[in-house]
Amino acid sequence: MKNKKSIRISIAAMLILSTTFAIAQTQNYPNKPIRIIVPNTPGGQTDLLGRMIGQKLSEKWGQSVIVDNRGGANTIIGMTLAAKAAPDGYTLAVTSTSLAINPGLVRDLPYDGIKDLAPITNLANIPFLLVAHPSVPAKSIKELIALAKARPAQLTFGSGGNGSPSHLSGELLNSMAGIKIVHVPYKGLGQSLVGLLSGQVDMVFAGPLIVLPHVNAGKLRAIAVGSPARFPAMPAVPTVAESGLPGYESGIWFGMVAPAGTPIPIITLLNKEIVSILAQADVKQRMEAINATIIGDTPEQFSNFIKSETAKWSKIAKNIPKE
Repeated sequence: MKNKKSIRISIAAMLILSTTFAIAQTQNYPNKPIRIIVPNTPGGQTDLLGRMIGQKLSEKWGQSVIVDNRGGANTIIGMTLAAKAAPDGYTLAVTSTSLAINPGLVRDLPYDGIKDLAPITNLANIPFLLVAHPSVPAKSIKELIALAKARPAQLTFGSGGNGSPSHLSGELLNSMAGIKIVHVPYKGLGQSLVGLLSGQVDMVFAGPLIVLPHVNAGKLRAIAVGSPARFPAMPAVPTVAESGLPGYESGIWFGMVAPAGTPIPIITLLNKEIVSILAQADVKQRMEAINATIIGDTPEQFSNFIKSETAKWSKIAKNIPKE
């Protein structure tokens, strides 16, 4: 009995010490430069978000925030670096939809996106628009599905590459509609858009920023949007879900994470500060300029979202036909 009592006292003492240490860490945080890993090359939307939030945190805390671009391997290089970093709050990472897609595509992934990373907040979402070449005789999802069933494996969709969000969005449509539209990968979403405009492929799933000018000019036809609600810039374009495929949702989301084991008080503080940043007027303006919807949820909500997204895209990835 004495031994059991001693063990309980020891455990209680350890818990008190660990809690005291965590609180002390938060009170002194940050007291040195913070690194934000962006697992993409400079200039893209992920990079924009990382730099914008980094600048705001630096202004608030008077501490340097360094953006470290580690692009390559569909974000795997950068996210591996983030997952293996010290869990002290001084390494953060901007992640995206690829975090949920890669587990279903890559064997022996060097990190576990759920176990090795601590979610901070889901930053924003950019929906995909399904746009088609004017030569495609379908003006709605229902017409497109009927056409694809009448012409199995004859229609094509371009993407930014194998395993990219634009690729998986097309495969999700194939899976939910029970059709076969053939995937044509390009080296980047921009090149797939060139292929669409020239008629090399019939359709593409892409962000509004790069396709809206061509839709407005009549060079492409907007079929549907992949968001749960209609896109404000194109209110007449229906969602895929309301057009006959309830539950369909595709686009790119962006979130902030830290290495697993980062003290909860630091995660809580980071969530508070970043959500506050997302609410600032100039940040809202910049997000609207890239057609992004701000989210700013809790670590728990973001964690559940990552789990559901990983399950969703892993199921689709496993059923992708070998090309």
